[in-house]
Amino acid sequence: MNDPEDVRQLVRDHLGDPDSQWTVGTFGAIAEFMRDQSEPVVIVDEPRQMSVSTSRGGISFGSLDGVKAFASESATGSMWGHRVSLCLRDAQCETSRRTVLTEMGADDAAIRPEDRAAILFDMGLGTRQVDVCIRVSDSTLCGLLRDHLGRSLFEPGNPVMSAVIAAGPHRVFIARFARCEVYQGIPPAEGRSPPGPHTHVLPELIKSGRTHAATEPVPEGFVPCAHLIPAHPVRDAMGYARPYNAAAHGCFEDLLSRFGCPSLQDVKNAARRGVSAAQDPHTFAAPLGKFERHALRVALRQLAAGGPSSPSLEAWRSVFDPRDAAE
Repeated sequence: MNDPEDVRQLVRDHLGDPDSQWTVGTFGAIAEFMRDQSEPVVIVDEPRQMSVSTSRGGISFGSLDGVKAFASESATGSMWGHRVSLCLRDAQCETSRRTVLTEMGADDAAIRPEDRAAILFDMGLGTRQVDVCIRVSDSTLCGLLRDHLGRSLFEPGNPVMSAVIAAGPHRVFIARFARCEVYQGIPPAEGRSPPGPHTHVLPELIKSGRTHAATEPVPEGFVPCAHLIPAHPVRDAMGYARPYNAAAHGCFEDLLSRFGCPSLQDVKNAARRGVSAAQDPHTFAAPLGKFERHALRVALRQLAAGGPSSPSLEAWRSVFDPRDAAE
């Protein structure tokens, strides 16, 4: 278990960094918060609450006692992803798991004072580590929701979901120690998520019952409830390629050393040494575990991104990370 003050300092540092992104949610239902460098922002750092908010959304953290921070990487497409999972023990992560539309009353815990009189409704998605809610100030929408309390959103003939998409009320995702609020509208089913804070709710993925993606390593007995995504070395906040940023790479390597899995770091370090020494890749003992294989591929991709190629690196990539490789 991490020291709570270490986790709190980690959160504090990155709430103040506009290049860091955040999520709260589960597999198939997630709220994402991000902000622009020049965007007006309100940051709160108090003993009982740390938060950051803009006119488009916000994220807030309460007590971080019992939260384990776990840094990890995964090979994705031709690149790699990274994150710090903020986890609770399996027995501690449960939220309400309501399965029908439920009125919760005024949202006294809203990040911004001006939102605290609006009415919070749990959408009843039954997700394990997050309550997926909307916050409504419009009387017409509020009346419609009240007419259908106690019903599943997915019942045939229930008009609530289409009305919510059309109205675009605030979405509020609430975990045991964090909440993410999104104030921007909801795009139509065929539309793209807007830049900045947004949400994804995918019923078919929710039905799987997974708490996180299969490519994300999580310590045994823990469930990720929120994620920190620091600045990426070769991608911007919208996922577009950018020139290699050595400082961003170094920052995440530091997070891996503090909050990552040592055995996965050992795989990366062994691969780096092998490439540097021009070791024949066929003499390298390839890892058997899925996450170890990801670590090996990430190490090779990072070497390729961070400097000129070499015959040794190309030989290693041809063996362990061919262009058409799929995990």
